[in-house]
Amino acid sequence: MSFFTNNASDRSPGRINGNPINGLCEKVCIEAQKVFDACIRQFQVDGVNIPLSNFVPENPALPLTFISARSTTSTGVVTDLQVDRLPDRQCFARVQATVTVPVEVLYTDANGVQGRADSTISFSQDIIMYIPEPSIIPFEVTAIVSVVAPEGVYVDGETPSFTVTGCATIITKIVMPVEILVPSYGYAVIPPCQEYTQEVCSGFFDLPIYPRNT
Repeated sequence: MSFFTNNASDRSPGRINGNPINGLCEKVCIEAQKVFDACIRQFQVDGVNIPLSNFVPENPALPLTFISARSTTSTGVVTDLQVDRLPDRQCFARVQATVTVPVEVLYTDANGVQGRADSTISFSQDIIMYIPEPSIIPFEVTAIVSVVAPEGVYVDGETPSFTVTGCATIITKIVMPVEILVPSYGYAVIPPCQEYTQEVCSGFFDLPIYPRNT
């Protein structure tokens, strides 16, 4: 079993049936990331040059033929951050930043050997977001990212690179670590795991010991 497989306990996550107040037993202080604001950008990127490094295997035979590129993490690196509060909109600000996304690039070299390399793609953000009032604990600007590039052209140079076309998703968040009170039903009851087994003998064991009478 697990929380969501054959678990009939009312002390596990899932849909609430009946009165949601039934079972509440305490107010719990939990440590969490509070999201004050978030927004998503989804767009196509064209003609972006990505230099290659950390080749596996090393020293591939040039030129390279592009296969694909994809982000290796869902967390973008936020740099060059500038937050300017808007005087005519309370608790709103212009947020400017660069979001850098690590990517893995797959290719074949001139000898037909498939390999991989590391690179990064950077995007500029210039958006309006809700910003909490000043406090001792500062807010943070974070980025959830996903990038995929199905097309690329090799660029010969001092550092081998590809010019790629792809798709990007960036979710920008204003977050802060907080201690927050929430109503609680108590601790979750963790059920035992359901072991995965390949029932290779199930069909065989279903056979009769001896042939049926005909």
